[in-house]
Amino acid sequence: MSELMTLVNHESIQNKIFTIRGKQVMLDRDLAELYGVETKRLNEQVKRNTDRFPDQYCFKLTEVEKIELVANCDRFSTLKHASTLPFAFTESGVAMLSALLRSKVAISMSIQIIDAFVNMRKFIRENAEVFTRLDHVERNQIIFRHETDQKFAQIFDALQNKQLAPKQGIFYDGQIFDAYIFVSDLIKQAKSSIILIDNYVDETVLNLFIKRKKGIPLHIYTKEISNQFKLDLIKYNKQYAPVTAKQFNKAHDRFLILDNTLVYHFGASLKDLGNKWFAFSKMELNASDIINRLK
Repeated sequence: MSELMTLVNHESIQNKIFTIRGKQVMLDRDLAELYGVETKRLNEQVKRNTDRFPDQYCFKLTEVEKIELVANCDRFSTLKHASTLPFAFTESGVAMLSALLRSKVAISMSIQIIDAFVNMRKFIRENAEVFTRLDHVERNQIIFRHETDQKFAQIFDALQNKQLAPKQGIFYDGQIFDAYIFVSDLIKQAKSSIILIDNYVDETVLNLFIKRKKGIPLHIYTKEISNQFKLDLIKYNKQYAPVTAKQFNKAHDRFLILDNTLVYHFGASLKDLGNKWFAFSKMELNASDIINRLK
């Protein structure tokens, strides 16, 4: 197992993720190679357990989809004259497969694969605004051909380095981790200061701000500062960069201000991210007006 694991890195797994029918998927033969089993055996597990693989977990490519895949990816040339159509597995399908195969290799590899799916989803979410500007056909071509297209890798690296974030969006109930990652990434971007206006804060909110760069001051304005939160602050400040909290009851909504310039509006308190539907938006306004009213 150790030899197999050393041969597989994060980038090689990510290069095997394709966007088909609007979903990020991996093909049966790629998964079989990573799991160290034959493609035939892997697909047998699917056929024997069809009730465990609904369409949102696994689907068979159409002939048109197979032809497009072969045309854009040289390493799938053997599929051209294949009598059977390949299966595509979503992130949930990958997790189900590892549970059925049960081998240590499959379980360990599935963790790496799911991490790659998460990172791909994060990349697409963070750069949604950029992708919407691309021509529909060109965008599909870039995503579908990313394994053999060197330009895709360059775009990926450039966008990641810029740490672009969408201007607006919605997180639905249950998207707790995605919402947490989104806000964490915003906090990591701060270079000089962070201001949070939120009427409902607790120790979970403080935990979010562990992500900020060293030495970046954080000022919290909230409706009430309970004795428990005062105690949490004292303990937090003994270990991390100090946080100041001030009672402020003039705001109804939640705002996150980065570097005294960027203002993000949240429809939910940071402690409740992902518990229920909430929207966020980057506001095109002068942050100084808000900051001056806090004084």
